[in-house]
Amino acid sequence: MLGARQLQASRCARQAAGSIKLNHRMVGCKAVANGSTQPRRASNDDKKQLIDNVDCFIFDCDGVIWRGDSVIDGVPETLDMLRAMGKRLVFVTNNSTKSRAGYLGKFTGLGLNVNAEEIYSSSYAAAAYLESINFNKKVYVIGESGILEELDLKGIQHLGGPGDADKVVALKKGEYMEHDEDVGAVVVGFDRYINYYKIQYATLCIRENPGCLFIATNRDAVTHLTDAQEWAGNGSMVGAIAGSTKREPITVGKPAEFMLDNIARTFGLQRQQICMVGDRLDTDILFGKNGGLTTCLVLSGVTDEETLLSPDNSVHPDYYMSQLSELLTVKEPAGVAA
Repeated sequence: MLGARQLQASRCARQAAGSIKLNHRMVGCKAVANGSTQPRRASNDDKKQLIDNVDCFIFDCDGVIWRGDSVIDGVPETLDMLRAMGKRLVFVTNNSTKSRAGYLGKFTGLGLNVNAEEIYSSSYAAAAYLESINFNKKVYVIGESGILEELDLKGIQHLGGPGDADKVVALKKGEYMEHDEDVGAVVVGFDRYINYYKIQYATLCIRENPGCLFIATNRDAVTHLTDAQEWAGNGSMVGAIAGSTKREPITVGKPAEFMLDNIARTFGLQRQQICMVGDRLDTDILFGKNGGLTTCLVLSGVTDEETLLSPDNSVHPDYYMSQLSELLTVKEPAGVAA
């Protein structure tokens, strides 16, 4: 069983999760600190207890499963071991550039045995959120093909996206930009081809179309698009629209409550059955803490040990380890249900 301090931390996180409101205007996120509970490097006994007590592992992808286009050492063997133990695996990513079908191709290309229904991207979360509120207008998209593909699968009309990549605003005297008054939501995802035209179009829709929603797939500050360095994340694009509209977005990716609620409902899971494994404190671990999950941080991505143990950090995982493959030290954990 988990220790008393871990159980208390989980209870506090569940209580905090109860204060999160989900409506058409806001999906709130709130930091949950562990108080006196300090980050704890997982021992072999901790790893055994973790596997015994958890039925489902939710994995972040960038920095946990892969870095850029390279799989992290030991990950395939670890996933195979957990499957053999009867664990459900779910893979979540805030990167919205691909649809779930697109991510399946990436998993397969990296030699990873993953099913399409196990993948949960923020591009899918955006479409699922709109479906959940019976949205029936058009969506203007700042983002790439992943968002458009997921909207198509939900039968939601859209414009923008890659089709606006080459559009230029000349700002000639008297220039006036028209916009579609039937747009009822603007979805902002990571967009390598963001430009001033897209920013202005999104701004007009949000400011001038009554009730137009402003939805962010995520607000990550940085992302690992390659294994060579960190790159500015979707937070930079969301920030541009937030600045021009003076509006805060509905965030549907981590650490927002909507994504976890949708995953739990889709797979019929109770929160106490789930462990969130990630490399970011402000999204992955906060996502788990706010949702009342067991949490495990790996140091193979964004967060290093110095940052984790800093007195300035108040978001503490239940456990941490260098990388996911450390779980391979657990060969025959007792009490694992087949």
